[in-house]
Amino acid sequence: MITRVGIVSKAHLREAGSYLTEIAAWLRARGVEPVFDVETAALAADPGAILTVEKDRIPGLVDMILVLGGDGTLLGMADRIAMAGTDVPILGVNFGGMGFLTEVTLPEVYPALDAALNGTAPIDARMTLRAATLRRGVAFDDRIVLNDVVVTQGALSRIIELSVMVDDQFVTRVRADGLIISSPTGSTAYNLAAGGPILHPQVDALVITPVAAHTLTNRPLVIPGSSEARLQPHQDGSRDEVYVTFDGQFGFRLQEGDIVAVRRSERPLRLIRASSRSYFEVLREKLKWGQR
Repeated sequence: MITRVGIVSKAHLREAGSYLTEIAAWLRARGVEPVFDVETAALAADPGAILTVEKDRIPGLVDMILVLGGDGTLLGMADRIAMAGTDVPILGVNFGGMGFLTEVTLPEVYPALDAALNGTAPIDARMTLRAATLRRGVAFDDRIVLNDVVVTQGALSRIIELSVMVDDQFVTRVRADGLIISSPTGSTAYNLAAGGPILHPQVDALVITPVAAHTLTNRPLVIPGSSEARLQPHQDGSRDEVYVTFDGQFGFRLQEGDIVAVRRSERPLRLIRASSRSYFEVLREKLKWGQR
């Protein structure tokens, strides 16, 4: 039973202000307590007495999260849900961007909320990725992401070289601007822009995609979801900067000898979908398939 709904808006999204107030009132009228994060509460136009907390605390306090914004806003909350170790479902409402994840449109907000509250909304279990960065053989960073893990060059760096391993098998040494490891959900994000394939969310697989590979024979590689991919940049004492980023939300500079290991996480994300359209309808709409 849903008794509390966390509401998170894209930062500085002023046009969401009136919607935030209306949604809070709509939830209260149905006996559900809205919970805003601090930045979202500042956007709301006279929301009344609202429980307001820091964004990181929301996954542990609510039964569902409503995101108003774009895919980046949803990814930020999805990663917080995963790191909190909860299975709170998340519903994304699109405000103007492409929105593969925030697929619900503004006219669909209340029907989608109503379906979520009464338990009839379709919910996808989306694979998440666990990424561990090893430094001198010790775990330096460990986090869970929904879309992708990207190793790329710094702004002034040349092409970087990376060794790629899948489980205990050496795959290749890539010279490229970077390398992406994406989940099926992330296959329509940076992976797609880099020429990688689209994977249906129910496919149990990961995609390894080079970014602007120096060798034309380097192509995206689909591996089983049960496998672990390992990337190791080779800087060879140069001053070139190599970075790893997670869902485009967080990242840091890698040191010589660091290894980034990516595998399927044990805990999927529960993504509430719009009941009015299928995944393929979303693809046709967002990618303008069949249009001239």
